[in-house]
Amino acid sequence: MSGTWEVRLSSSKGVPYFFNPTTRESSWDPPAGLTPDEIARFPGATEYLSGRAAKKESGGGKAGQVRAAHLLVKHKDSRRPSSWKEVRFFSHYPPTRMLMSVSIPQENITRTKAEAIEILKGYQATIAGSAEKFHELAQKHSDCSSHSSDGDLGWFGRGQMQKPFEDAAFELRVGEMSDIISTDSGVHLVLRTG
Repeated sequence: MSGTWEVRLSSSKGVPYFFNPTTRESSWDPPAGLTPDEIARFPGATEYLSGRAAKKESGGGKAGQVRAAHLLVKHKDSRRPSSWKEVRFFSHYPPTRMLMSVSIPQENITRTKAEAIEILKGYQATIAGSAEKFHELAQKHSDCSSHSSDGDLGWFGRGQMQKPFEDAAFELRVGEMSDIISTDSGVHLVLRTG
């Protein structure tokens, strides 16, 4: 199964995704049932999933670009108050009486902006300046699809991100983390990685 998948880079989002050239299936998340070692052997994995190693390099972008990762916490007033995280429901399906799992994307985030900020403050305290911890928390808790690449957004220039996010990313030095930033998407911590 692992030989049929590869890792590609989304030209619109600048983040890696998984693609099966045989079935033409694509997904932001790794195919189910594979070990990290199997995924690491996919064509393109070394280039696009190098994760923390790629984030540490400062070269690679075009002039006028920066590279950043972020940890996003959405709230009910976010422009898209939904998350990649899923809510699972289990039920019996008559007439076969089989137990089946139905996954429904979390459509309506109900937390307030103040609650989202408090959550992010907790993450900020846990991170305590550690880029490694930042990426770990982004992978587990960010409400952005970039969670699958430890929050990495890739290289971007002026005018490609929402203004408060862009301003913060460009003001940071490589390795520095921002304070909490608010955009139409929610509240963020931004780590400049390149």
